[in-house]
Amino acid sequence: MNKYNKPIIGITTDYENKNKSYSKYPWFAIRENYIKSCEKYGASCIILPISKNNIDLNLIDGLVITGGNFDIDPKYFGQKIKTTKIKLKSERTHYEINLLKKFYKLNKPIMGICGGAQLINVFDGGTLIQDIKSKIKHEQPNPRNETGHEIEIIKGTYLNSIYKKRLNKVNSAHHQAVDCIGKNLEINAISPDGIIEAFSHKVHPYCIGIQWHPEFLITKLDETIIKDFIKHASHNIK
Repeated sequence: MNKYNKPIIGITTDYENKNKSYSKYPWFAIRENYIKSCEKYGASCIILPISKNNIDLNLIDGLVITGGNFDIDPKYFGQKIKTTKIKLKSERTHYEINLLKKFYKLNKPIMGICGGAQLINVFDGGTLIQDIKSKIKHEQPNPRNETGHEIEIIKGTYLNSIYKKRLNKVNSAHHQAVDCIGKNLEINAISPDGIIEAFSHKVHPYCIGIQWHPEFLITKLDETIIKDFIKHASHNIK
C-alpha cells in the first residue's frame, strides 16, 4: 500500500569508480532534474543504485532508466567494438538489463532516457549505431538546458497521440543511437538525418524510449512526456 497516495518512481543512477571529481572512492550519481521533473507532476522518487540487493520492485509504480557517461557493450547486440569512443560500464549495463527484465514483467510504466532508451532497444533485440556520423551535432556544443536540433514526430504514433505538434526542437547529448529497432518497438520520432529519437512498445502497456533529455523540461513536448509518464504510473497506486 502506498500510504503517500503518490506514484513512486524508481530512477537508476550512473556509477563512477575512476572519476575522482567527487570522491577518490567509487560513487553513484544522478542529475537533480531527473527527480525534480517527476516530483513536479506529483511523483515521489526512489534512487536505484547498482546493487545485488534490489528493493521489492512491487513498491515502484514506474521505472526511469537514465542516461550517463558510458556506452552499452556491443556484445549485447552481437557486435564487436568498432570505435575508440566506446566507454563501457559493465556493472551498470548488467544491472540495468536485469532490472529491466524483472520490471518489464510487472507491466508497469517504463521510460528510457538517452542511454536508457538505447538499453530498452537492445533488450528488445535491436542494435545501436556505435558512433554517429552526421552533420547534425547530436552532442550539442551549447548547454544541455537549451534545444539543439529539430525532430519530427511521426503521424499516428503514441507520441503523436499525446502531442499534436509534429516538428519540435530538443536538446541532444549522445554519440550513439538506435540503429535497427527492436522487434516489438515502433519508431515515434526521427531527426532530419534519420536518427531515431523516440519509440514506443507495441506489446507492453507503457514502455517508451526518448533519445533526448525531457527531464530538463525545456519545451511543452518535454513537459507532456514527463507528465504522461507520471499519469500512467499513478494508475498503479493501490
